[in-house]
Amino acid sequence: MSGHRAEAPLVVEDLTVTYDRHPAVHHVSCRFEPGSLTAVVGPNGAGKSTLIKTLIGLLKPAEGRVSTGGLGRADIAYLPQQADIDRSFPISVADTVALGHWRRVGILRRLTGVMRHQVTEALSAVGLEGFENRAIGSLSVGQFQRVLFARLLLQDASVILLDEPFNAIDAKTTADLLALVDRWHGEKRTVVAVLHDMEQVRGHFPNTVLMARELIAAGPTATCLTPEHLLRARHMSERWDEGAAVCEPVRRRA
Repeated sequence: MSGHRAEAPLVVEDLTVTYDRHPAVHHVSCRFEPGSLTAVVGPNGAGKSTLIKTLIGLLKPAEGRVSTGGLGRADIAYLPQQADIDRSFPISVADTVALGHWRRVGILRRLTGVMRHQVTEALSAVGLEGFENRAIGSLSVGQFQRVLFARLLLQDASVILLDEPFNAIDAKTTADLLALVDRWHGEKRTVVAVLHDMEQVRGHFPNTVLMARELIAAGPTATCLTPEHLLRARHMSERWDEGAAVCEPVRRRA
């Protein structure tokens, strides 16, 4: 597979996103260059997942804008947190992975033999040969995450957004999935991942966006994850006041 690559950056400009008019992301500006590999980090409640959901279009800005450089939804793949996925639905591993084809073929069209073979290949790539007919509800957390990565392989997107992709999974699965992330980076796809493990970030992600609802730092990981920046993020999180005044949109003159 070889989906076309992004030729323009993802640009976040003065972005504010609110829940019940209280800011979860507050006047953040940053950019993700084509083919870059970036970790989004920060304290709990820092707005990391909110930023990712706004990039994919699941949330709308209260202020500011996001530019995807002309990419359509089919060009951007999104992996939500496992907690956001209902695994009680009776669907097989193969059919879950095959969902990666749907944006290209539609829901009502049958998969071709070639597409079914690609499902098998994707499962092999994530170490799940022979799991095609297993129900997703029977899988461990790590196995299910491998299934979701196999689905991403089929989407063949030029931009891949991952929300806590290695949370609560075993070290072997994490290593295998990090190898896939490295592969996507080598293929010049733009990859953005919300992460918590700073050593993981330092070891695998050349670029970092450090947030505490507001932007603390963005750029090369070594210059972002300094003790000073991390301390500032922690202090900002300690000062968050959930009862603070709402963030009112700025009304600009036409």
